[in-house]
Amino acid sequence: MAKLYLVPTPIGNLEDITLRAIRILKEVRLILAEDSRKTSILLNKYDIKVPAIPYHQHNEHHLTPQIVDRIANGEDIAIVTDAGTPGISDPGFFLARACIAAGVQVECLPGATAFVPALVNSGIPCNSFCFEGFLPPKKGRASKLEELKSETRTMIFYESPFRMWKTLEKFCEVFGPDRKVSVSRELTKIHEENARGTLAEVTEFFKHKTIKGEIVIVVAGKED
Repeated sequence: MAKLYLVPTPIGNLEDITLRAIRILKEVRLILAEDSRKTSILLNKYDIKVPAIPYHQHNEHHLTPQIVDRIANGEDIAIVTDAGTPGISDPGFFLARACIAAGVQVECLPGATAFVPALVNSGIPCNSFCFEGFLPPKKGRASKLEELKSETRTMIFYESPFRMWKTLEKFCEVFGPDRKVSVSRELTKIHEENARGTLAEVTEFFKHKTIKGEIVIVVAGKED
């Protein structure tokens, strides 16, 4: 029976892909890519000749019924994002849910996800944590942070480099300047950077820096 395969791709270093992921990408009939231009770099490196088409938040509602039908009629199809595991703050959830509702098999391969290395190398407890992804950009942001103010588990956030410093400032205000934090940038790439300390220290560290790349912020939970 044909399947939808959710295939994790490297978050930076192109060597961080499993042998199984390469095999699946070579065997499927079609690859759905968040950005087919970026995905083509990975496909070319591993000599994957399968056609890739764009599949993202702007066309997923339109394309999903067609994709579900194709899998139901016997075609194996894979979905990848620009980096990491599909469905984690990236396209993938909507299609997976539609396939499950239609009785189509869905399989997710293990692999790269940015928040895991950021959490593990943070030095902040990782036995219990909550993943918040991207905070609401404007509406609902303040209320969400207020809701998390008393969270005792380690909290993980994704953030844009353009908003990171203001987000850290807001965290200082909400969680307190002495709360432990770790900020990871450009994970697995040549210029990987991990800044650890209190919110006040790390906010000051980034205050006058030009910030680039994908950001993962790990914040210690409130002490019991």
